Amino acid sequence: MKKTSTRLADGRELIYYDSTDAVVRDAVDHRPLDPVATTSETRFDRLLGDTVAIASHRQGRTYHPPADQCPLCPSREGRQTEIPDSDYEVAVFENRFPSLAGDKGRCEVVCFTSDHDSSFSKLTPEAARLVLDAWTDRTSDLSQHPGVEQVFPFENRGEEIGVTLAHPHGQIYGYPSVTPRTALMLRSLAEHRAETGRNLFDDVLADERADGSRIVLAGEHWTAFVPYAAHWPYEVHLYPNRRVPDLLGLEEDARAEFPHVYLELLRRFDRIFGPDQPPTPYIAGWHQAPFSAPDRREFALHLELFTIRRTSGKLKFLAGSESGMSAFVNDVPPEAAAQRLREVATK
Repeated sequence: MKKTSTRLADGRELIYYDSTDAVVRDAVDHRPLDPVATTSETRFDRLLGDTVAIASHRQGRTYHPPADQCPLCPSREGRQTEIPDSDYEVAVFENRFPSLAGDKGRCEVVCFTSDHDSSFSKLTPEAARLVLDAWTDRTSDLSQHPGVEQVFPFENRGEEIGVTLAHPHGQIYGYPSVTPRTALMLRSLAEHRAETGRNLFDDVLADERADGSRIVLAGEHWTAFVPYAAHWPYEVHLYPNRRVPDLLGLEEDARAEFPHVYLELLRRFDRIFGPDQPPTPYIAGWHQAPFSAPDRREFALHLELFTIRRTSGKLKFLAGSESGMSAFVNDVPPEAAAQRLREVATK
């Protein structure tokens, strides 16, 4: 992998990731951009014990532009975008409308491909591996950022999720503190260790593999399963079989197998509701150990993938119980979801 770091016209960092050293990335961003000005702040909720990012400047972000005005496509004659070069493999840049910035974290955009009409599931294994390497490199770099405590690479896919740019892309949030969801995992992890002397993540993975009814895919180095208490209609957790705290800990064998497993999983997601249905909207994100957690090596890197579509043409809305009380009700039994994901194998 070749990494080339440069700057956009307003000073934001842009990084190209290429699969060959022969590529030269020297295109210049000539847009007359003003320096990025953010109003982002974090506020502590004393009742719930978590924080909320207030970012009013995001109201002006780009919203559903036509394809010929996509800011994530390569630049071309007469029109410059966020990517100055005329083509690219993977590109990462600082978000122009960040939720978190400065000593309160960092937000980045990850463009998976220059092809506007593609998707992650359509990538080749080699291209998907390059994205994995980019995620890993960004985790490494952000671990040195003074305002970042935890790195969360994720992809929102589909208008139903709230995506405003159709180009295949994801994001990376460098949070300034441990997120509420991770804090709950760390609490359960510590309680399980105190009660049993064992690692909770190891036990969850071992129990799912032993039961088998919720296993979707089982490779030599990765296991994908629908969790026993899945919150979402179709939800899959993807674990490396050898526990590591973050992407930096993955060994080469696991890195090599990941693209094949993950691409198969995404392609099955698009087949859940039948061949005549539109692509399945989903959220996919990497859960990694916070950098300063005292028991970070007890944490298990894993990817969580889920869709808010519960059946053909119907979405799972977070209404009173879920939004008001964070008490989820799932309409699809996890065993049935796993069975469906096994039925729609693309091989």
